[in-house]
Amino acid sequence: MTPYATTLLVIAKEPLPGRVKTRLSPPYTPEEAAELAAASLGDTLGAVLAAPARRRVLVLDGRPGPWLPAGIEVVPQCAGGLDERLAAAFGVCTGPALLVGMDTPQITPELLAPALAPGAWQDCDAWFGPAVDGGFWALGLAEPDPGLLRGVPMSRPDTGALQRARLTDAGLRVRDLPPLRDVDTAEDAGEVAAAAPDTRFAATLTRLAASAGHTAQGGGR
Repeated sequence: MTPYATTLLVIAKEPLPGRVKTRLSPPYTPEEAAELAAASLGDTLGAVLAAPARRRVLVLDGRPGPWLPAGIEVVPQCAGGLDERLAAAFGVCTGPALLVGMDTPQITPELLAPALAPGAWQDCDAWFGPAVDGGFWALGLAEPDPGLLRGVPMSRPDTGALQRARLTDAGLRVRDLPPLRDVDTAEDAGEVAAAAPDTRFAATLTRLAASAGHTAQGGGR
């Protein structure tokens, strides 16, 4: 396979106040949470644009805005639970696909590289990126099969384990990417910004913290 055989998928919500990153409020206002979401999505799309891929597709709940860079296809999310929406995202693909979310602004092309390399799918049927909270931040399938996601309970501490078990129970050979922390809470935001200080997300968090006296940045460090 060539380095450009894999489709990169990003599943995301339009960064509107009250619809995204609601667990950041408090201490952040809904408007500030939306700013952080937009920054996180911008970092994610930037990493996707810089990585080798056959296609780059944003599977979006909402409408594109000025935050959307050129070079990204946009398809609408389907209705239903998260498992249905993830399944449908893979349904737009032919050939290998790697899906990430908008909650990990610390991702880089280098971090994604093992799943996009020329030999990524040799003796491998799936890539799995576990999240610190028990979910997962990345899922790659050599042959996208929506049935591998439908019915997996989402947003639970055991979601990642259940999804990975679904893959292995289907007889797939799974390789793992490094675990990452999703940005869900203010503490998460501080940890991720500290780990990736050169991101738009970190700059936005620093600006908001300085302007409003928030203390979340660097939380846990």
